[in-house]
Amino acid sequence: MACLQYGRNTLRQQLKNVKTSAAIFRKCEGGEVHLHHPLFYAAQGVRFRKLQVILTTGIDKLGKAGETVRVAPGYFRNHLMPKLLAVPNIDKYRHLMEDQRKIYQCEEVEEVKIVPATKEDKMKEYQMAANRLDRTMLVLRKLAKKPLAKDDNGRTFIQEPIGKDEIVAEVARQISVHIEPEHLVLDTPLHVMGEFEVPLRMPRSIPLPEGKVQWVLQVKIRGK
Repeated sequence: MACLQYGRNTLRQQLKNVKTSAAIFRKCEGGEVHLHHPLFYAAQGVRFRKLQVILTTGIDKLGKAGETVRVAPGYFRNHLMPKLLAVPNIDKYRHLMEDQRKIYQCEEVEEVKIVPATKEDKMKEYQMAANRLDRTMLVLRKLAKKPLAKDDNGRTFIQEPIGKDEIVAEVARQISVHIEPEHLVLDTPLHVMGEFEVPLRMPRSIPLPEGKVQWVLQVKIRGK
């Protein structure tokens, strides 16, 4: 402390000869003179100046990977840099980070909160699916049976009858509606070409369209 005080006194003696000593020294209460040189405060500011760094990994309360943030020099030197969590914000590393980002598109994992569907939501889904099934004509193409044969109504027989499983698969492909085989009322497979109405088993709580007695699926079988 004695050496430090001696150095300060020497600096004061040298600066007293400067013409701008009035701006350098200020008197406080009690007549004591204190040093207020501008360079003194400039040197203090350098100590607390933060650095711009580029994060290589997302850090809570600091930023995401690839973002440029400001941190204290000591925090970067002692924590971020040794663990390769950040690099200095200079052209060399900036271009490197941009190239890496183009090559490796890191997908951020976001926590998704799953809200269970309510009974009302399920009923709305059933209603929309039933309306779509009722308004759509399902078209299937099949090869005619050889030799050509027709039933009593003049409809051509097909080589492979169409059952519930095939209809369910075509409904999912053409209409994008998922149904189960038990939703279809089909006692025997369809074995001739033509247009058919296949009744549907839907929840009774779903209101039928005006003029409808039951839900039906329009199916049309044509030749290839």
